Order: sequence, then C-alpha cells, then structure tokens
Amino acid sequence: MTIDAKTVDEYISKLPEDRIAPVSKLREIVKKNIPKGFEECINYKMIGYVVPHSIYPAGYHCDTKLPLPFINIASQKNFVALYHSGIYADKKLLDWFVAEYPKHVKTKLDMGKSCIRFKKMENIPYDLITELCQKMTVEDWISLYEKNIGRN
Repeated sequence: MTIDAKTVDEYISKLPEDRIAPVSKLREIVKKNIPKGFEECINYKMIGYVVPHSIYPAGYHCDTKLPLPFINIASQKNFVALYHSGIYADKKLLDWFVAEYPKHVKTKLDMGKSCIRFKKMENIPYDLITELCQKMTVEDWISLYEKNIGRN
C-alpha cells in the first residue's frame, strides 16, 4: 500500500480506518521520545524521522539530495511497519530489541533487516518502541552511519 501524501497529517488521513489510531500512536511515541535533532517529514512515501541537511549536509549516500533517514512508519498492505535504521546498523541494539520483544508481546517477532512488522494492531509494543526511540542520538546515528558506509 503506497500512500501519496505531502504531509504527515495528510498521510494519516488517507489510512484505512483501522490503521489511523495505531499509526497515530506510533507517530506520537516517536515524536515524544526521539532525541533532539531528528526531523519529521514524508520520506519514501512514509512518515519519516531524518537527520536534516542542516545537521548532516552530506545527506543519504544513496541519494545525497535526501536527508539521512533514521526511522520510518508505514501502513503496508498486510501490516504496519516501523523501520529503524539503527537496529540494522548496530548489532548490540538489534540484540537488545530481540531479547526485549518477548517480554512485551506474546507473538513471534516478525522482522526484516530494519523493518519490524505488526500484523495485529493490538500486538504493537508501544512501551518497547518508546525505549527504542530513546536509545540513539543524532550524533550516535551519524557516527554509526559513517562507520558503516566507510566515511570515517
């Protein structure tokens, strides 16, 4: 499911009725808990939290016109997804998340490299997502990103 929207509010307004509340709640959790410096926007046709060019002028190495992505929230066809680049780039953070997940949710973790999929909206571990959002600052993310792409 691709949603064409220019703003986050427009994105949410175009969601199916059963997705509005969980996506809105994820958005609020990220906005309240992500460290200072990240900026909310529409990124890759999803709700995005990025390092803006004003902080990291180099931008995203795949397309330097784009800001450096960090977290995205999306409503896909069969699930709501939280994409967290830090989990993909930091094995210690990934291991922490995988170990904590079963303490919050009874169902099996459905995860790709950076994508955490929630097929049942009632199984979204909002408390765990809150903790995850607090674990990496803009500076931490830039440093890890540059290390992983070979910029330093």
